Amino acid sequence: MTRWNTSHIPDQTGRSAVVTGANSGIGYITARELARRGARVVLACRSASRGKAALDRLRTEIPAAEAEFRPLDLADLSSVRDFAATLDGFTGDRLDLLVNNAGVMALPYRTTADGFEMQFGTNHLGHFALTGLLLPRLLATPGARIVSVSSMLHALADLDFEDLNGERSYGRWTAYGRSKSANLLFVHELTRRLAAAGSPLVAAASHPGYAATNLQTAGVRMEGRSSAERVIGLGNRLIAQPAEGGALGTLCAATAPYMRPDSFVGPRNGLRGAPAQSFRAPWTKKDANGARLWAASEQLTGVHYDFSAARPSG
Repeated sequence: MTRWNTSHIPDQTGRSAVVTGANSGIGYITARELARRGARVVLACRSASRGKAALDRLRTEIPAAEAEFRPLDLADLSSVRDFAATLDGFTGDRLDLLVNNAGVMALPYRTTADGFEMQFGTNHLGHFALTGLLLPRLLATPGARIVSVSSMLHALADLDFEDLNGERSYGRWTAYGRSKSANLLFVHELTRRLAAAGSPLVAAASHPGYAATNLQTAGVRMEGRSSAERVIGLGNRLIAQPAEGGALGTLCAATAPYMRPDSFVGPRNGLRGAPAQSFRAPWTKKDANGARLWAASEQLTGVHYDFSAARPSG
């Protein structure tokens, strides 16, 4: 993966992709570069105004782009179900790529529309439900791939299976780390289940390193902490790499022909640089924990995965 960059993205003509949180930052760059290479891209965004503005921007940058905005609020399972049920008009029965990118970071305690802690509910449960609902299309599409965006900050905390929703105790950064650990554990368990079903569908994970996006300031802005917002903004300007650099790991995981299942790809030195295989906390590869998270996620979301349409590998 030495010095991998967007020029290495294979031709995506004829392929379809869904990118969550594609209105800005890593998600927008991911959608734009896939469209630049010929993919038909769905920008799945919570805010209609920001999603439509992103679509307009993408079409300005790439006039020939085949792209569409679709509303998706990962903090509301009814929205997730509506999105999955109405995707036919753009992608048909196939789906080549699902990029689970959207997320929230270090928020004060909040709950989703369904009563889940906001970071766990959005970053993990929303994407768990979305992936399960779109799985039949992915399984039916040769060469399909699922990429979940985690973070190096997953190393802050393992999951607490006795308090997944942070009801007993809550720390914003601990909760964020747990939600990002959940992303990696989900990819690990999904990989195991795909292999058991004989499917060649690749599930992988990525992280952006330290990239300058709106993600870092959302929590402090929500609380009106303007001084903290200024400090974070200064760090973004002086230390962080631009969103274009942060998106490289995701684009590599999504398109590199040699990507192996359950890979975790991000900047070479952890913060910035060309994509490479990244450090991963050992708890994100424990089979027993993966099975436990899977069972809890099915129970909480009501979404049960159907692997019956798996195409045998080989």
